[in-house]
Amino acid sequence: MVAGLLLGGFYAAVSLGVSLIFGLLDIANIAQPAFVILGSYAAYVMNSSFGLDPILTGLLFTPVFYFLGAVVYRLYYGSFERRGDESLRGLVFFFGVLFIIEVSLSLKYGVDYRLVDAAYIGKSIDLGGVGIAFRLLVPCLVGLAMTLALHLFLSRTFYGRAVMAVSQDRLALRLMGADPVQIKTIAFGVGIAAASLAGALLITIAPVVPSTDRDYIGRMFAITVLGGMGSVAGTLVAAVILGVAESLMATFFGPSWSLAVSFGILLVVLAVRPAGLFGR
Repeated sequence: MVAGLLLGGFYAAVSLGVSLIFGLLDIANIAQPAFVILGSYAAYVMNSSFGLDPILTGLLFTPVFYFLGAVVYRLYYGSFERRGDESLRGLVFFFGVLFIIEVSLSLKYGVDYRLVDAAYIGKSIDLGGVGIAFRLLVPCLVGLAMTLALHLFLSRTFYGRAVMAVSQDRLALRLMGADPVQIKTIAFGVGIAAASLAGALLITIAPVVPSTDRDYIGRMFAITVLGGMGSVAGTLVAAVILGVAESLMATFFGPSWSLAVSFGILLVVLAVRPAGLFGR
């Protein structure tokens, strides 16, 4: 149970970008896991070359990933969204981005597992007879901080409220003095920037290879839909539910069942409440 709760905090961090981009902007960015793995390799390179803490590297690289996300969205907008071709061709575009990132990492670093070294990796504390590994605790705490930061951004700032409004009524948003394309660029950049830190958290938990992104495509979208499209609180709750479910199933029935149970929970919730737990 404890491991599942901690894993849920990490899943929330990984899913925040999809919750923002897919949940609020209605852009099916299936390349998001590839950006997370790219963040993992950035943490690996800085850790192996300069000894930097992986989470610190994730924070330092957020401006780089934000700019990268802004460029990717502008390409997507100019090539597909502006012409109304985002439904299918846009999906193929993001699949191509995912493929390019994964193949580029494979060509550069091979298919060997890569890991990082930090002071808290390998250590644990004992609370009431329950061992808590720092490699899970630290990513969980950072994930909770990221969730809170995104919630405050969306609820307390003009640009955050504009992001929530852009998918509802573009004309009304223009009347409020905001350019929908600019707002989507900012939101997409923030979503990709979150991948930098999420990737750093991922590689502190377990070693990664370029193909690790495939393990998270389904999880990210399942958490986003289960929590309710665009709901940050729902993303956190759904991430904890899936984390606990996967941890229990992996413990008692084997890890091969964990992902199947997660999607089973998603199907049950959608059958009872199609909008998700916190959807409107």
